[in-house]
Amino acid sequence: MPYPEMLLQPMRLELTRLGVEELRSANDVDEAFEGTDSKTMVLVVNSVCGCAAAMARPAVALARQHAIQPDRYTTVFAGQDMEATARARYHMAGIPPSSPFIALIKGGEVVYVIERRHIEGRSAQSIARDLTGAFDKFCANDAMPDMPESPKIESPMRAFRTFRRF
Repeated sequence: MPYPEMLLQPMRLELTRLGVEELRSANDVDEAFEGTDSKTMVLVVNSVCGCAAAMARPAVALARQHAIQPDRYTTVFAGQDMEATARARYHMAGIPPSSPFIALIKGGEVVYVIERRHIEGRSAQSIARDLTGAFDKFCANDAMPDMPESPKIESPMRAFRTFRRF
């Protein structure tokens, strides 16, 4: 059962005000993926969870300020736009479903993913750094790897030591 739209509206606006295009149906998703043959696209699987609010959506906002950008930003809302979310996951076969989730698609192929496990417990700034690093690598030139990449996650102890220095 979908969440009440009134609850989700501010969460949707957080991305759409940045110019992120909502894909609300399976057809919208199919058309977006078909349009990536020679282009790059970010797909954000939005969510009502706290890590989407505190880390994922703010990371997208920070990444939008980077000099190198993908051709298009899109989003589906997990738990609300169920048909669109299922179709997006269909196009990303082999990648476990997760929300929030950010994928960079180039030439119709997923080349970079940030899953929930790469989001939880990290700052929006570090997630944006991962995302903009992917933009630098995949949106600025024609190189494309064989497999999707994901950010490297520091061990909890290393992150704790880093935090303790400040």
